[in-house]
Amino acid sequence: MNQLHAYIDAWRRHDIAGVLATLTDDCVITECYGPVYRGRQRVEQWMRAWFGVGGSVDGWEITSQATAGDGLVAEWIFSCTWQGEAATFQGATIARLEGEKIAYLREYATSAPLYDWTGTWRD
Repeated sequence: MNQLHAYIDAWRRHDIAGVLATLTDDCVITECYGPVYRGRQRVEQWMRAWFGVGGSVDGWEITSQATAGDGLVAEWIFSCTWQGEAATFQGATIARLEGEKIAYLREYATSAPLYDWTGTWRD
């Protein structure tokens, strides 16, 4: 298991200490919705706040992955409950290691369900 798997797995378990163990002290995490969390202390604050108001990671399935040098990438399907609303979306994470820990992680996600284009776009 690489550090990106460990990071994702700890989120699935709602394991704050497990997530923090994968990160450098001065990590930079950019969530797909826009917030940037700088440093493990800020990541811990984010996670405690998110879980504290009832946020829940209901599933996070890695569908493909690759490693190149100190870079890790994964595509995934993410399911969560936020403010009482369940959501599922697809996305990708790009991470960079320093030593054995994640120093940089950025998420990208779809804003709409994917579909096969057949000559016309959905409204």
